Amino acid sequence: MKLSTRDATVYFAKPDPDKTGLLIYGGDAMRVSLKRQQVLAALLGDGAEEEMRLSRMSGNDLRKDPALLLDAVKAVGFFPGARAVFVEQANENAAPAILTALEDWQPGDAQIIVTAGALKPTSKLRKAFEAHQNAFAVGIYDNPPTGEEIEQALRDAGLPMPSGDVMAALNDLAQALDPGDFRQTVEKLSLYKLNDPAPLSMADIAACAPTSTEADVDDVLMVVAEARAQEIGPMMQKLVAQGASPVGLCIGATRHFRALHRAACDTSGRPVIFGPNRDRMLAQSRKWGAVRLETALTVLTDTDLQLRSAGQHAPGMALVERAFIRLAMLAGR
Repeated sequence: MKLSTRDATVYFAKPDPDKTGLLIYGGDAMRVSLKRQQVLAALLGDGAEEEMRLSRMSGNDLRKDPALLLDAVKAVGFFPGARAVFVEQANENAAPAILTALEDWQPGDAQIIVTAGALKPTSKLRKAFEAHQNAFAVGIYDNPPTGEEIEQALRDAGLPMPSGDVMAALNDLAQALDPGDFRQTVEKLSLYKLNDPAPLSMADIAACAPTSTEADVDDVLMVVAEARAQEIGPMMQKLVAQGASPVGLCIGATRHFRALHRAACDTSGRPVIFGPNRDRMLAQSRKWGAVRLETALTVLTDTDLQLRSAGQHAPGMALVERAFIRLAMLAGR
């Protein structure tokens, strides 16, 4: 069965111990790894490896010895509790062994947890898990974490839910950082707030957040928001040379303009913007105004949909650069 992104978030936090298995696949190895760690911890609890309730193997191991997985799935454990076999970096060469284990699985056997890179819809692995009535397949895509995922990360770290402004700052930070960096920041916050009953504050986040994110990306967003259209082309060429992704740039721009829109709509007189460019961003929000910022977010949403469209053939960076120039021209009116 195929899980939607929303259902997958719930399932990762509380997996069903009676299921046959789970396939987690995606192009971002860090995101896939974090989800795999979460689901194994929730499924097996503490001490799984010490109690030999978790077996590990790679897709390459199965290519050399196809019977390895089924033997591990059927093995009887010495300790009580849920058992799992984790297959990492699986590919189509490992598919025959994994499909055999899925077919032969019986209640009481170890659950089969498989991770893989980006898989096409025609992949044997994907089709097998998606068609299985007692197993799940989940695709992990290069999207910012949802509010539910951020709340789950806070709960896992033992942190109470913060106020609206602080939660908004965490959301901005989650979209600006890589998943692994954000997780480390939350863990650092947990240690920072150890034995401190006071609620999480903006000062706490500022003390624990990385000192800088991608400076070059922030620079181009500043150029766009400040209507310096003539500087966009050279900066985009530099980002292309550094390997920046179109989707990542679009996500960063959306995060930036959402923060500006939130500040422009603020009626408290103390708009909350998090980051080292706070003063410049406050000035940008006043210059743009809520109405033009809503137009900017519409442009970015349309661009993001184009980038993710299966029928899109135009170069992704060209689409993003065109959107940035449109925004800079809009700001200059």
